[in-house]
Amino acid sequence: MDFEFSSKVKELQAQLNAFMDEHIYPNENDFHAEVEANRKAGDAWVPTNLVESLKLKAREKGLWNLWRPAAHGGGLTNVEYAPMCEIMGRVTWAPEVFNCSAPDTGNMETLLRYGTPELQKSWAEPLLEGKIRSAFLMTEPAVASSDATNIECLIVRDGDHYVINGRKWWSSGAGDPRCKVLIVMGKTDPDGADRHKQQSMIVIPTATPGVKVERALTVFGYDDAPHGHMEVSLENVRVPASNILLGEGRGFEIAQGRLGPGRIHHCMRIIGQAERALEFMIRRLNSRVAFGKPVSQQSVWHERIAESRIMIDQARLLTLKAAHMMDTVGNKEAKKEIGMIKVIAPNMAQKIMDWAIQAHGGGGVCQDFPLAFMWAWNRSMRLADGPDEVHRAQVARLELKKYM
Repeated sequence: MDFEFSSKVKELQAQLNAFMDEHIYPNENDFHAEVEANRKAGDAWVPTNLVESLKLKAREKGLWNLWRPAAHGGGLTNVEYAPMCEIMGRVTWAPEVFNCSAPDTGNMETLLRYGTPELQKSWAEPLLEGKIRSAFLMTEPAVASSDATNIECLIVRDGDHYVINGRKWWSSGAGDPRCKVLIVMGKTDPDGADRHKQQSMIVIPTATPGVKVERALTVFGYDDAPHGHMEVSLENVRVPASNILLGEGRGFEIAQGRLGPGRIHHCMRIIGQAERALEFMIRRLNSRVAFGKPVSQQSVWHERIAESRIMIDQARLLTLKAAHMMDTVGNKEAKKEIGMIKVIAPNMAQKIMDWAIQAHGGGGVCQDFPLAFMWAWNRSMRLADGPDEVHRAQVARLELKKYM
């Protein structure tokens, strides 16, 4: 693998960094202030004027849909997009400004890969334009969803329609008033002999009768408004049979195609946040004096700073390797590397964020710095898109297989 980025990538990096410096970092407090103002007015889920105005600026600069793979009309490979994702991920709400946020990127790619021309026109096109948002409904409260064969949501054929019944949670973005479409994983053949062909994915407009957002879920007390993570009930939801993706029994196949790029994106965003946490840590250590000298001169912090740099660079290099494999040999062949980075990145970042919080003392756990929210968001990444244990088990199986 060539570790040198092309001139095109370097130029985009420079443009993104400049945009972040001019429009994102200076507006972090304003973003949260607007969310809180909306909350006090009675609706925290109203999209912020700040983000909507910045979207226009990002489009004007050509910094829009950078995630889109070359095979589906974009211009960047996974390796080329990775550093962009790292830059945008430094602030949790920034990716939306560039139409590069989850779960929309995964849903757009799913529709572009597996949707009919009609579904693409109805849903992928307005998502690409940033006119609407979407949600992905897979995890369920009643079962251990780390084993997706446990999913109980039923998708039953009824003539020219499917009827869907089930309950989902951690459906990120489903409470956003702009969320107009859901991609739902459920079972079309719950008694099938092959447990990995029981599942299917289907497209459901949120306005369909029977779709109900039951409540918002918090992450360590944060509701992540205006995006949020919702529990959603589906009661006798009826959609045309043409809304099924690829056909019955293809849910796992679609999930693997969708989650591979998504995990790369998550890991690069996490690495961006770890870099930022390290920056906060060092600035704080240099600005504080304890026991007669700057805290940065205390030897324990030398250890932590060095370890942070080592862990970040290790995680980045392995993530780029996974991206390179996805570009060259495909997602399936890269599944071990994808599983490895999904374990390494959030664990690495969590440790560095914890050190950064420690460096800030009481300030680290309050709203004066973004570290507490970053830590909470990152901790949930050890569960999202599969918990650590599932990815470790997969890596172990692949290693064991070599010697069988």
